[in-house]
Amino acid sequence: MIKKAQPAGPSQRQLRVGELVRHALAEILQRGEIPDPALGKAVITIPEVKMSPDLKLATAYVMPLGGKDADKIVKALAKNKAFLRGALGKRVELRSVPDLRFMVDTSFDIGAKMDALLDRPEVRRDVESKREGEE
Repeated sequence: MIKKAQPAGPSQRQLRVGELVRHALAEILQRGEIPDPALGKAVITIPEVKMSPDLKLATAYVMPLGGKDADKIVKALAKNKAFLRGALGKRVELRSVPDLRFMVDTSFDIGAKMDALLDRPEVRRDVESKREGEE
């Protein structure tokens, strides 16, 4: 029996549906449609939504402006996920509306750490010496 190789990343369909869900959630948050005081004045960014292979679960990575109270925002979004699913169902045409899960987006922190590493004197020295060797 020959096993098929598993794809390395998400399928085109997962990516496309993830973007549809991301845009719809961003619109709902931008318009302030959620009746929750914790989310009323918060400016929330949704950099990415990852879909499960069966498209039944959407994991939305969120970050409030300035990164303040991120855990509080995630809890408030999770508390209002039934409302969000209903609003999402009105905006996107899918066979079934995915269950929503919210997580704090850490990609900004990872990017800042990478910038700090690349800015270290020994790394800059190595990069400069390599450039001089190429000329």
